[in-house]
Order: sequence, then C-alpha cells, then structure tokens
Amino acid sequence: MSCYGSLAAWYDQLTGDVPYAEFADFYEAEFSRCGGEFRLLLDLCCGTGTLTCEMARRGYELIGADASVDMLMQAQNKATGLPQPPLFLCQQAEELDLYGTVDCAFCSLDGMNYLPPPSLPEVFRRLHLFIRPGGLFIFDIRLPEWLRSLDGQVFVDEREDVLCLWRADYSAESEAMIYGMDIFSRKGRLWERSREEHVEYTHSPGGLKALLENAGFARVELLDHCPQGNSGRLFIRAVRRLN
Repeated sequence: MSCYGSLAAWYDQLTGDVPYAEFADFYEAEFSRCGGEFRLLLDLCCGTGTLTCEMARRGYELIGADASVDMLMQAQNKATGLPQPPLFLCQQAEELDLYGTVDCAFCSLDGMNYLPPPSLPEVFRRLHLFIRPGGLFIFDIRLPEWLRSLDGQVFVDEREDVLCLWRADYSAESEAMIYGMDIFSRKGRLWERSREEHVEYTHSPGGLKALLENAGFARVELLDHCPQGNSGRLFIRAVRRLN
C-alpha cells in the first residue's frame, strides 16, 4: 500500500498548524552561522512544496525533489506565479541526480524518517556529491523514543470535506512506526474512502552522525533548540568537507 497518494490533495488542510515560517527562519539562521553564500537550495522530500515556495519567496533559487507524483502536483500548482518558481523533480532520495551542486540541502518534517536504514549510506553519498564543498546539509528527525511513545494510539483529523483516521503501531522487528490511515473525502452527497500506509523508521542520532561522517561530512551538530523541538523533533546539521 503506497503513501502520499490520496492524502496529497488534503495534506495542506490537515497540516495547517505546521510553522513553515519558523522552519525557514531556522534555516536562514544556520546559513548566517555557517557563513558563505547560500543561493541555490535543495528541498529533499519536499512534499507539497510549502516550505520550498516559502524559501523561494525569500529570494533563494530552489530545487524540490520528492518521490510522490501526487505531492509534486500540489507543489507545482502552489508555485504558479512566483517570480522564480522552484524546479521540481520526481526522484527517490537514494536516486538523487542533480545537474550540479547546491549550497545547501535540507529535509524537513520527518522526511528522513521515511527513508529505510539500508538506503541512508547511498542517500548521504549522493548528497555529498551534490552539495558544494563548505555547503550545508540540514535535516530533522523524530527521536526514536518519541515515535515509540505513539504505539497503539489512534488519531483523528477532521475538516469540513475530509476526515483522516490513523492508527500507530510500532514494529520492534522493523524498528519502525507503521501508520494505517483511512481518508474519507466528500464527493457531493457521498463520502469516498481511501487507505494508505506510512512507515517511519527510528534512526538514532549517533548512528546518523557516524553515517554522515563516513560519507564525507564534518562538523556534525545535533540541534534541539529548533522548531517543534518540544514535540520530539531534533535537527542535525553537517558541513560538506572542503576536500
């Protein structure tokens, strides 16, 4: 069962409380802290492109990459009318292939948790290839203990024309949280039901740090003073080595 298919059309309505401007402010503060020029950015696992477009409105050149065609369709529509619209690419993270290097790559809102552990070395290798020397890679994860705490819980998100019911089950064997999701969307006088399954893997910060260093990144920092840091989110910042 795939994810971010039927949900794509309703994703923005159901996540209206996400503080995208705070995420953008956080990334810009990291640019200033690191120094150097940051103009061309990659939004990895960009989803419906809200943050991609926010950074574009702030004057950056953006590339957005995501594996979901449905999410990218929403992103493309959202970018219409921007003076310098982002370039959107339908690519798996482990198959990332850009035309040149970027100054920074960022991955937000659990994007990294969706990547299975065996794919991470190749993802980091490709990011090291496509981030310029001295450039940044910044991403967030949900901490393993926070994900595990959701086990057995049921959540309901409801809007006028859509109801999303999802259940969280932790798999110790896969070390992953599996969400079974039912989406009921209004179709005239009737409701249409669709189903998706989402899997988020429990990556340890120490393990990610080791993988980043093995891929050629340096000055890896764990940043808990960050957007949504009080809800189990941790940011990791790494610098692509100069040689």
